[in-house]
Amino acid sequence: MPESITRVDSTGFYAGQNRWVAIAVKVIVVSLVLWASLASDAGTILMDIQSGTIGYFGGWYVYASAVFMVMSLVLALVPRTGSIRLGSDHERPEFSRFAWFSMMFGAGIGVGMLTYSTAEPLAHFANNPDVIMGTTSALERDNLAAAYKWTLLHYGLTPWGCYAIVGMSLAYFAYRRDMPLTIRSPFTAVLGPETARRVGAVVDAAAILATIIGIGVTIGYGVNQLTFGMHQITAWEWLVSDGKPSLAALSLAVILLTLAAMLSALSGIGRGIRWLSNLNMVLSWLLLVIFIVFGATAFAGEMFVSGLTEYLRAIPAMSVTIWDGGDTPTAQALSDWQSAWTIFYWAWWIAFTPFVGLFLARVSQGRTIREYVVGAILLPAMMCFAWFCIVGGTALDLELTGTADGTILGADLSAQLFATAENLFAADWVLPVATLCVVLLITYLVTSADSAVLVINTIVSGGATDGIRPRHIVLWSVLLGLVIITLLFAGGMDALRSVMIIGALPFSAVMLFMLCALVYALWQDSRSVN
Repeated sequence: MPESITRVDSTGFYAGQNRWVAIAVKVIVVSLVLWASLASDAGTILMDIQSGTIGYFGGWYVYASAVFMVMSLVLALVPRTGSIRLGSDHERPEFSRFAWFSMMFGAGIGVGMLTYSTAEPLAHFANNPDVIMGTTSALERDNLAAAYKWTLLHYGLTPWGCYAIVGMSLAYFAYRRDMPLTIRSPFTAVLGPETARRVGAVVDAAAILATIIGIGVTIGYGVNQLTFGMHQITAWEWLVSDGKPSLAALSLAVILLTLAAMLSALSGIGRGIRWLSNLNMVLSWLLLVIFIVFGATAFAGEMFVSGLTEYLRAIPAMSVTIWDGGDTPTAQALSDWQSAWTIFYWAWWIAFTPFVGLFLARVSQGRTIREYVVGAILLPAMMCFAWFCIVGGTALDLELTGTADGTILGADLSAQLFATAENLFAADWVLPVATLCVVLLITYLVTSADSAVLVINTIVSGGATDGIRPRHIVLWSVLLGLVIITLLFAGGMDALRSVMIIGALPFSAVMLFMLCALVYALWQDSRSVN
């Protein structure tokens, strides 16, 4: 690794790592943990800062996400750039297509797909901008296509485009330009080693903090759903109190998942992570097939066609429309909806990009840019939409036909998948299906967490993917678990959401520079070919 890019210690506790980046991030994380633990109004303060961030930078999140999506697709479609290989011209991929896609999909969305596959279509069926503006009616059939249009906005091309642009930039400079696999490499290529060295530590620290925050929110939602699932299976009363998961249950779940993720990360990407990712994909398909056989398949097919058509028609406007409030109740309702859903989602996806982008780059060596975009954007978006239509469509059909009688709509967001299973299957089938959901949720959570820990160590190590000391994997795993538990106690999921929306902002600027650096480098390559 060139010393001009990242300086790492050769001896001592931080041997092989940049001690200043590691120490700076740990100080920030520990300070956050202590403040959230000791300040009684920490949750309120975080919510106030979140409101200010959305007020000033909500539009930035919307426009930036649209740019990342469009540029990812353009680079794949342009013949000269799309055929460029992320590696030498004769290099071939390390992983099979199935293993490659399984790892990318599991790291990028697994937990969110389980949590929101029923919750989001149901939520948008009850309320979305079309309902607010009066063009469709809440909880009526004329609102179905609109509900799926807004659902796919949050899980379609745009979010996966954010992941893809970071992974593409990192993979290009690492495997095509022979630079370290680290966030600062694009800066070095454009600014030169001296300037990049000065800003590199800040860039790496922002990436690590965004990763910790993004994965923290994901695990926070995941353990909520996991607790409901365990309550469904065991009927242990201490797991759920007053319709909400107990803090004791959430804390225990975080501790056990952190331990499992740590053990998986210690085994390395070629063993534990790949094995769990393949298991994730197999179990996901099994659950999907069960819903195809027993669920509302015809209704799901109808939603797939109408929802996808409406999404493709409306995506240009949805990608750049900003509702910033106003004097009328409708204007304020639109602004509130966009803040609660779209801006939250864009911040969540952006917070996830350093982790997922580095992971995508790590497993995509040898792919062409066009193949990479198909695997990183198009296939995951279609997989998400199929899942949302089949699983979420079944929940909608159960409500529309009166079978569920409001029990799914009335359930907690994290419990709606299990409420759907209760209404769909006979009593003897509910337990096996709920168990499958819980096992799948656990494997997705562990895969996301262990991948995040390895990515954090890769950044701190200046791009090194091998030889990471076990003590650093253990330490970062513990810090990740502490952040999640502390914020859950400080303000629940609202505190986690607030920290993420605030913390994702700096890295969104880093992403924009990475995009510019990639486009500039590809332009240089095309000139050299000419």
